[in-house]
Amino acid sequence: MPALNRWSEADAAAAIAHYGAQGIGADLALRTYSARLLGADPELVLHGGGNTSVKTTVTGLLGETIPVLCVKGSGWDLATIEPPGHPAVRLEPLQALRALPALSDEAMVAAQRQNLIDPAAPNPSVEALLHAFLPHKFVDHTHSIALLALADQPDAEALCRAVYGERVALVPYVMPGFDLALAAACAYEEAEARARAAGVELEGMVLLQHGLFSFGATAKQSYERMIALVRQAEERIAQARSAQPPGQPAAVPEPVAGAAAVLPILRGALGRAAEAEAAPARWLLALRGTPLALSVVNDPRLPDWARRGVATPDHVIRTKAFPLVLPPPPAAAAPEALAGWAAAVEQALAAYIAAYQAYFARQNARVGGIKKPLDPLPRLVAIPGLGLVGLGKSAAEAAVVADVAEAWAQTLLAAEAVGRFAPVNEPDTFDMEYWSLEQAKLGKGAEKPLARQVVLVTGGAGAIGAATARAFAAQGAEVAVLDRDGEAAAAVAAGCGKHALGLAGDVTDPAAVGAAVAAVTARFGGLDIVVSNAGAAWTGPIAELPDAELRASFELNLFAHQAVAQAAVAVFRAQDSGNPAAAADRPLLGGQLLFNVSKQALNPGPNFGAYGIAKAALLALMRQYALEGGAEAIRANGINADRIRSGLLDDAMIRERSAARGVSEAVYMAGNLLGREVRAADVADAFVALATLERSTGALLTVDGGNVAGMVR
Repeated sequence: MPALNRWSEADAAAAIAHYGAQGIGADLALRTYSARLLGADPELVLHGGGNTSVKTTVTGLLGETIPVLCVKGSGWDLATIEPPGHPAVRLEPLQALRALPALSDEAMVAAQRQNLIDPAAPNPSVEALLHAFLPHKFVDHTHSIALLALADQPDAEALCRAVYGERVALVPYVMPGFDLALAAACAYEEAEARARAAGVELEGMVLLQHGLFSFGATAKQSYERMIALVRQAEERIAQARSAQPPGQPAAVPEPVAGAAAVLPILRGALGRAAEAEAAPARWLLALRGTPLALSVVNDPRLPDWARRGVATPDHVIRTKAFPLVLPPPPAAAAPEALAGWAAAVEQALAAYIAAYQAYFARQNARVGGIKKPLDPLPRLVAIPGLGLVGLGKSAAEAAVVADVAEAWAQTLLAAEAVGRFAPVNEPDTFDMEYWSLEQAKLGKGAEKPLARQVVLVTGGAGAIGAATARAFAAQGAEVAVLDRDGEAAAAVAAGCGKHALGLAGDVTDPAAVGAAVAAVTARFGGLDIVVSNAGAAWTGPIAELPDAELRASFELNLFAHQAVAQAAVAVFRAQDSGNPAAAADRPLLGGQLLFNVSKQALNPGPNFGAYGIAKAALLALMRQYALEGGAEAIRANGINADRIRSGLLDDAMIRERSAARGVSEAVYMAGNLLGREVRAADVADAFVALATLERSTGALLTVDGGNVAGMVR
């Protein structure tokens, strides 16, 4: 999509008014506005990439005027940046650093922090000095895909000069930091002199194999220059494509097994490889099967392209230096066909790890052996016939990697149309990957207890299901919510996070259950926990109960749970299928089945036979799965809950039962040993607790406030 000039005078004025009401000056208000315009275009910047600045003034404690550089701070994303995302740094001390012949990264960061106006502000960008050394008031920096297609060429300097003339400065690749700031300042001054001689104005700066800068006296001027420079790059790419003779289409593999069959195998292989490298075993996967992704993974040149490198060095912390390329999956999803592919995945992954370790050894020796290796697992996987797969410790992180992968694919194809995709070399890539200031962008916070795990909750739109979905999400799990009411399921999922999945489906239909589980595995790459919660109560004396009602109860309260469990176990086994001997010996990922059993299985009530008998059978089903699944590390546990406000025990039933007993509704709901009503959230917490009990299976956890008749004997 071509770069669009989205500047609006009305929106700019609104930004000044909006932020002015918060005490923010016009300079920073417009800086925020135009930075967000850049951040809104993924073909300019992605996920925290790029940086922007404005030179302005603030008033000190003594009323003095202090020149400052307000530059993007660490951890902020241009798409959503607010004024605090451009922390103010005293400008003159930064500019004075240009007199130094050298400056270490640590000293640079310290100098920037020492000159922050607000000591609690985030670290300024690692390219803050580059912004400070340029004379313009507003400075914008992006990693434009179109620009990179020109800048990632063997003859990038000549190509960019032909496109832009003397309107831009050209800077050979230098790693970000003090050295780049110096190189850019010198290149700027030389280019400015040439531009004056040529009678043109210097509008920007191309960092070869890195990105694009624009600058100006106003936010609008700098922004519009950025868009104009990107458009020129786009025009050059379009010209190259139009001049090419029609080529042979990329080789398209035979139709391959779908993501639901393929991704769990990959996830399991990654888990086994991770464990061998002392890395976390569970990973989230994000598949991009777009025409763009398929055009790259289906091309016979993929193995060569995959070894070329990243589109811009900043991306290496997301995708590593190169993707793992797998063979095409089989056309059929039959177990025997997939078993052969699973073995090929193991071999390809082992080769990738060996290659990464060799890469680390080569480059670490070059820098004196001072680096500690990161885990050697890939972060990006290319699967012919299926697409590009991003890996991450969360669904959000995997999606970021997939976004960066598509940007790489787009840059690669555009660069190949112009000439040859030739990004930074291996030493420069390594230096960026192992640069402490770059790694700091990823954050090292502690993971929540159920992070990296995928949970499916059935009956997820009901009171207990919704509370359970939220409880698992709060503990870091990735959540899928299944309910007959698809809109309600989507609403619950929306409350569980941006990447949670809402699904419509009737659990009494095995085909619908299979489709739902397939959707979950295609979305996240696998499945770890199922909370089989959907249920309903049929009432009436058992001796008079119509046969159809008893059968309907068993369909929902027993057979539906069996369908869910069977579909889940198939995924659990697929994840542990790549190395049959090891899987039989000691399954790595396993899985969990958590059933909402109900106290009726232990303490049946009059006129609840249809429900209680089915629930008693469900308790037996849970124990059977515990018995048969233990050797595969598949745990099965249940909840014995009573008197929970929900679709089963609604307001009308509560009124009826409390009236029949001659007590108030509050007394009825608190009719237990603790004398307190048990809430849906209490049941949800119990499901989460069971999920964390790694050495428990076949257990029934009671959540009823204390009911002697319902206690497990």
